[in-house]
Amino acid sequence: MSRSSRTPVVIAVLAGAALAGFGSHYLLGRREAQGPVPTAGTASPSAPAEEARETKKAIPETVPDVTLADREGKPRSLAEWRGRPLLINFWATWCAPCRREIPLLMDLRRERRASDLEVIGIAVDFREEVLAYAKEIGIDYPLLIGEEDGLAAVDAFGMEMLFPFTVFADREGQIVALKVGELHRDEADFILDRMQEVEAGSLDLAAAREQIASRLRDLAAERARAQPGA
Repeated sequence: MSRSSRTPVVIAVLAGAALAGFGSHYLLGRREAQGPVPTAGTASPSAPAEEARETKKAIPETVPDVTLADREGKPRSLAEWRGRPLLINFWATWCAPCRREIPLLMDLRRERRASDLEVIGIAVDFREEVLAYAKEIGIDYPLLIGEEDGLAAVDAFGMEMLFPFTVFADREGQIVALKVGELHRDEADFILDRMQEVEAGSLDLAAAREQIASRLRDLAAERARAQPGA
């Protein structure tokens, strides 16, 4: 059995890695007058573009019990959503790919309402900026917001400061896939369709992870070939 069948699928792109250092630097720079912010580690931007990679830390098998404040400042735990398929998106207001993803995330939540999918955004950014941006564009899914504790949430998922990244988990909280970099419609639909097949019993989790890994690599390669100058 290959490793991808036993552990969550992790697909990364170079664009996400290139944002890693900037994320920590941004938080530090903005906090100089208010006190220091711990920085998360950064991944090397020399990793091959648009292909699967192993992260430096271990991706957990299940969604960790992360607690962050919601828009009203109330502490909310990811455990509250156990029992529903989840799409958990880590983002920041300064991240252009993150901003591009948001309309897709809202569409997926609406379109997959019958399957009980919930989308949760985890913003690792300054609260006032997240609230202003969410209001401006009308984000309609639950948002959890963290600065220092947001960095801890990233670490709990075994990740570096690579934004955006998106976690797909089933009703039992098992992590089926983790996509680093901008999420695209074809990728999201493929992953969510496989999750539904697993829930229906027509596909086992290991096979779903294998199929997702293979398909996302193919889609990433197609996008790379379609880029000008490729």
